[in-house]
Amino acid sequence: MSEAAPGAASKNRPPLAQGRDPTTPPTADQPIRVAIVGLGRIYDLNVVAYLDYPDVDVVALVDPDGARLDERGQDWPTAHRFTSIAELAASGIAVDAVEALLPIASHADSVVELLGHGWHVNLQKPMATGIEDAQRMLAAAADAGVTLRVMDNYLFYEPLVRLKALVEDGAIGDVVGYHLKMVASGRGGWEVPWDTYRAQFEQAARGRGILVFDDGWHKLSTAIWLFGPLREVRAWVGATEIVPGITLDAPTTVAWEHENGIRGSWDITLAVDLYLRSDYYTNDERWEVTGRAGFARVNRCTGRGIQEPSLEVYRDGELRSFHALDDDWASSFRDSGRHWLRWLRTREGPLLWSPDQALEVLRVALAIYESSAQGGTGVDPRTIEALASPRA
Repeated sequence: MSEAAPGAASKNRPPLAQGRDPTTPPTADQPIRVAIVGLGRIYDLNVVAYLDYPDVDVVALVDPDGARLDERGQDWPTAHRFTSIAELAASGIAVDAVEALLPIASHADSVVELLGHGWHVNLQKPMATGIEDAQRMLAAAADAGVTLRVMDNYLFYEPLVRLKALVEDGAIGDVVGYHLKMVASGRGGWEVPWDTYRAQFEQAARGRGILVFDDGWHKLSTAIWLFGPLREVRAWVGATEIVPGITLDAPTTVAWEHENGIRGSWDITLAVDLYLRSDYYTNDERWEVTGRAGFARVNRCTGRGIQEPSLEVYRDGELRSFHALDDDWASSFRDSGRHWLRWLRTREGPLLWSPDQALEVLRVALAIYESSAQGGTGVDPRTIEALASPRA
């Protein structure tokens, strides 16, 4: 393994083109040049999209932790290593796009900096902790003429993709309602570095909980993706102290109505002593959509809770089971990332999500907190504009 010194010219790679029009796709005669900024736990999943993909060149890794740079650098021996975005920018290495895997609290400042260098950005969710920061990022992307995408891998999880297609094809008749269930357990799964949890707990202390806001972002995304914008949210956000000084935002109950009249509900439960088999996080998730003539349900996602086919459809007294779907959670990261890389080339299809769509998800998340603070009264997410980002 060889490591180029920070700031050294990249062999066989041109310097950052001066005067390049950032609105155009990367040039077709070379791979898309990507920098990965942030090398924590979620890197292991996001990087799957880039491994063995012929149309990409990971040219730089950025993280303040030298040990992480050394470890992740083994995946990309020719990539330059930097401890900050500023170091990367000063090096002159040509970058087309950035995979931004950063703590949520730093999204706004870091993304504005990345966009300002003329780089397209694929940002890990949640977009931001408040409307003001989200709008700063939208303005920065517009000013720089580059694309900001807020990725959500759940929209590429094959059982959910097939669920959406079945519902839209009328396989269960007109939809009359649906339910999401989420159980966070305290045992099983992979190891998560303490600094990752520390950042999440600090954020939770500022009013953006791990279950409702961080992981829950996925559930809100799937709701909008399945049935469109919401016009009212009602919520009761609970709290459970798991160790002295650390509280998780469960039990929580959320209900909403979409603009098309479809109603959904979401139950978040914490089971600290429950062992859940999982290759990833210990989260048991289920989606069930009921139609006038039947129902369809996705039985699992991140963890391996219900050991039945990941997708089932019931109609007219018969249960149809889907046994051959790619229901490995990591595959959704692969497919989301490659969708982004193809989009950079072709500009075809939806971003999933565009920054405006991600802002809509953020408004729903903030409406949950507003409703709970008001004792569960109905809140229209479209009215959420003034809730500032929480600060330490």
